Amino acid sequence: MSAETLTPKQPQPRPERAKQPGDERPLAAAGSFRPDPRPAPVARMILAQARFETKLLLRNGEQLLLAIIIPALMLIAFAAEPIGSITGGGSRIDYYAPGIIGMAVLSTAFTSQAIATGFERRYGVLKRLGGTPLPRWGLLAGKSLSILMVECVQLVLLIAIALVMGWSPHGDPLAVLLLLALGTTAFSGLALWLSGSLRAEATLAVANFVFLVFIGIGGVVVPLTKFGHGAQSVLQFLPISALTDGLRDVLQHGSAMPWGPLGILAAWAVIAIAGATRFFNWE
Repeated sequence: MSAETLTPKQPQPRPERAKQPGDERPLAAAGSFRPDPRPAPVARMILAQARFETKLLLRNGEQLLLAIIIPALMLIAFAAEPIGSITGGGSRIDYYAPGIIGMAVLSTAFTSQAIATGFERRYGVLKRLGGTPLPRWGLLAGKSLSILMVECVQLVLLIAIALVMGWSPHGDPLAVLLLLALGTTAFSGLALWLSGSLRAEATLAVANFVFLVFIGIGGVVVPLTKFGHGAQSVLQFLPISALTDGLRDVLQHGSAMPWGPLGILAAWAVIAIAGATRFFNWE
């Protein structure tokens, strides 16, 4: 037996294949059929979650009633039908339009979000979403964007109704945007704090109770001046009172920048976000 027979044959290198035109196509190119295991960019996931949350809210009859229909009906009813002299001698629509806008923000950012998040937590939806590539802070950001989308629908509808009824808004639009942004942040933080701390049934009861109480004592339909001096000095620090008073200062009286209400809303926003961060439970 020769030495050549005992020596194992070494593998011969394969000749390099010439590159084909299809090799340069990106993974996501149409017709490539190459799966991309990487998650989508966070911004795209947040926008997708926001669209999903908005569709769910608008398809829910109860939430739609609370967020869209009730504020519109209240604006028409209170502005068109005299119910006592409570507007200080001015136009009824000029008084009620800012208050109902503030109530619409309350209904969406606080009541609707608290109830929806509470039941999502109860049924394990939040726990499952927390295990997806979407980060948990991204889930909260998607919910916040969804609230802003619904509020845009509310504002368009309420402003259109108010203008038809003779509303003449005044003031700086930037001040209005700051008030709405801080009010939304404060109410959203309170909603997450509430829904992340209590059971879903308790959240439902408390959110609706707070909504009704805020309408009654928060300057939405009844001026704070109708309450006693001692009560008025306390009620003015409620977030709904600060929001409605600030909106009236700008839209009814033409104030440039209502620093007092803005400061109160900013303080509530900080407290609410801190509480939600500390006490929110995902399960």
